[in-house]
Amino acid sequence: MTTLKQFHWFWAWDDDKEEAWLRKMAQKGWHFKLVKLPGYYSFEQGEPRNDFYRLDFFIDSKAKADYVQLFLDAGWEYLGEMGSWQYFRKTALENETLEIYSDNESKSKKYQRILFFLVVFLPIYINSINILNKRQDTLSLILTFVMFAFMLLYGYSIIRLGMRVNQLKKKL
Repeated sequence: MTTLKQFHWFWAWDDDKEEAWLRKMAQKGWHFKLVKLPGYYSFEQGEPRNDFYRLDFFIDSKAKADYVQLFLDAGWEYLGEMGSWQYFRKTALENETLEIYSDNESKSKKYQRILFFLVVFLPIYINSINILNKRQDTLSLILTFVMFAFMLLYGYSIIRLGMRVNQLKKKL
């Protein structure tokens, strides 16, 4: 079977765009197989299908079996995970749209879980920068600069996720 490896980057607040891209790939006959690292996708070639892909952010490993079973019972195929992102697929009838979250409140809660996850680790990240910044060797200065750049990206991500939550709450 022919496989395709492709890099395609998506942000956490744009998971709907990732789902749409995976759907377009399936319509072209490229079916999602796995994603090992953020943005690195593997596909298997087959017949074009009307597949919907849905992503969810879930971090409770103790409840994962029940969580996945809920989707399986609803007819979704569990494809695996990348980090805490869970990937699901379901083939739809013509002109049918499939969702795992049918209301904006549930969608908002998904982004709130991601936001909470980022905010919890923010003090640890800041503390790491402070520890590195106290050292004066060249490597520490370079690492401090790189971590500070990532800190800006981290902050931007928090802001964008907050904006996505607010956008969904306004639609309630």
